Amino acid sequence: MNEQFSRPKGFGEILDHTFRLSKNRFKDFFLIYLILVGPVYLLQGLIQLAAGTSFFRAAGNSGNWIEDIINSFNTETVAVSEPINMAAEIGIALIGLIAIILLPVAEAAILFALNHIRKNEEYTVKKVIKQAFSRFWPIIGSSILFGLIVFGLIVVPMIIIGIGGGVFGVFMEPSVGIIFAIIAFLAVAVGIAYLLTRWSFYFGAVVLENDAPGISRSWTLTKKRTWVLMGLYIIFSLIVGIVSIAFELSFGALLGNSVVYGMIINLVSLFTGMVFAVGYGVMFLDLKTRHDGDDLNEMIDDYNAVQ
Repeated sequence: MNEQFSRPKGFGEILDHTFRLSKNRFKDFFLIYLILVGPVYLLQGLIQLAAGTSFFRAAGNSGNWIEDIINSFNTETVAVSEPINMAAEIGIALIGLIAIILLPVAEAAILFALNHIRKNEEYTVKKVIKQAFSRFWPIIGSSILFGLIVFGLIVVPMIIIGIGGGVFGVFMEPSVGIIFAIIAFLAVAVGIAYLLTRWSFYFGAVVLENDAPGISRSWTLTKKRTWVLMGLYIIFSLIVGIVSIAFELSFGALLGNSVVYGMIINLVSLFTGMVFAVGYGVMFLDLKTRHDGDDLNEMIDDYNAVQ
């Protein structure tokens, strides 16, 4: 077994291992995303181009480049000046749906690649993509179930908080209702984040352990590690968000809402998605190492007790 995967890692070690793997295996990992999702984004750009979206940002007539940039993103202005192309809108929506389906497959291929690295096994991009598609239906079914859980966890508490805040506002001071809503929102947000973290590693269990839907397995693996995992999720999300915003602002200033701009942002999203997938895989394999090691220690203790 690869030495870096053979022992439990701390918070900083997981981050360091993620970035090292993303750098050393960048060609393989990025190629996985490019093969699976790249053609979808390319087709999206072609549809936008056919619908009349500028390939490059056209120069504005106002003489003020800041106003030109704002206007290039102003959908209301576009809606007034140009009729909506329903065929293009439907096409882009279908492309988005295909991307949503293929992104989990790309993440699964990354997981298989990391597992091969963990076992010091040779692999190819073609091989791990094929392995990922072999788990296609369990991945889709489990992801839909997880999505429904997320929806329920978010929508139901928000309805309750809204009703509760309204009741407090009617029978007491409005300020009391606002304070209640803020406190309740923060408490619910932490609770939702805790539960989603405990259940979020269902994906790794479905892909690598053939355990669908993997919810209970994830709950077991994340025991005593939830807050650390939440912190890692926050760090990875901040990194992804900062990189995405930096590119959006930089290229948006030059290209506006053009086809080239959209393709660049999609490429950036492939890169950030790849890094996040590697981080998720490292976290999941670290949880497996910890849990499997604990199970082995318990078996040894039970054996010694019998002797």
